[in-house]
Amino acid sequence: MLGVLIHMPIDFGDPANADTYSGREADPSWVAAITDIVDPVGAYVVDLGCGGGTYARAWHALGAHVTAIDSSKPILESARRSSPSDIAFECAPAERTGLPDGLADIVFARALVHHLPDASALATEMFRLLRPGGIAIVQDRTGKDATLAGSRTNPRGYFFDAFPRLSRVEDRRRHDVDDVSAALSRPGFTDVATQPLWETRRRYTDREQYLTEIAGRTGRSILHELSDVELAQLVQHLRGRLASGEVIERDRWTLWTAVAP
Repeated sequence: MLGVLIHMPIDFGDPANADTYSGREADPSWVAAITDIVDPVGAYVVDLGCGGGTYARAWHALGAHVTAIDSSKPILESARRSSPSDIAFECAPAERTGLPDGLADIVFARALVHHLPDASALATEMFRLLRPGGIAIVQDRTGKDATLAGSRTNPRGYFFDAFPRLSRVEDRRRHDVDDVSAALSRPGFTDVATQPLWETRRRYTDREQYLTEIAGRTGRSILHELSDVELAQLVQHLRGRLASGEVIERDRWTLWTAVAP
């Protein structure tokens, strides 16, 4: 292990982290998976925990009417600045949005559940927000998804080679498939189902472009668990593992879907 882990979880309310989830657009791999599940054209979508607005913009581009929710004012303002003016942004906890009952055809939560100790309150709010026949979509990583072995297309896996104790962080914060499925069933959702998703996160023209993003902790909350010294060590470790040239980063996710009766 290259050093000692220092627990410094991300502070989403810190203005210094306002742009950490900005500057990225959804990949066609995500669009293909989502449009196999739902038809977004004309649908009313609520994006819970919208972060930098990447997926709010993607839903909007697919023809949906979008309300995006995040509890971080700095991150939400960053999302608003980089998004079309007809996307509505509201600052609120994902579990208590304050939006009207039965507002949405689709409620979407990506990379949110692992920041919550229990998925039940989120599932209850999703159920409340949906019209009859509406679809809830949760996209997140299980512990298995998050700690796959490193490769050229999954460089994130090398994080755990460098700092094995990071796998314990993932074990603590990740929910397993059955836990989230059970949470969705409790408020009354039917047809709860799961499927894997390999989503291309980003294409980098060269290794150094990717490493610059890692050095900035951009869009990766787990990197806030490392000190600055450890982060520099991780960058050097990744430089040794990745060949020069283009890097295509792909992440494995789990998609949970459920129907409001």
